[in-house]
Amino acid sequence: DVQLVESGEGSVQAGRSLRLSCASSGSIVSTMCMGWVRQAPGKEREGVAAISPGSGRRWYGDSVKGRFTISRDYSRKTLTLHMTDLKPEDTGLYVCAAQKLPSRGAPWSDSDFYGTWGQGTQVTVS
Repeated sequence: DVQLVESGEGSVQAGRSLRLSCASSGSIVSTMCMGWVRQAPGKEREGVAAISPGSGRRWYGDSVKGRFTISRDYSRKTLTLHMTDLKPEDTGLYVCAAQKLPSRGAPWSDSDFYGTWGQGTQVTVS
């Protein structure tokens, strides 16, 4: 089984940066598409960023383009989200997620794309 454990929770002021990490385990994780999804109070869950295996093709939500960078380290089985110029609207629970490929469900921009989830880590921007 694939397991995902996030770290990097924090409370920061607007304009600052924060880095989230997701440690993964499981023999097939390197072949899975991985991403970050966030859940803000009173809002629908939304995809933030995703990265494909192999080619490393990336997708970013419109609200984070140019500010967030997703990357993965295959040797350490780690997914990272580097967030800069944080805004109060970035506040939420950030969850690391993964999905086996090929997938015939929702597109990877949709939070429903993923089948494996971490517990999440809280980010608060004031």
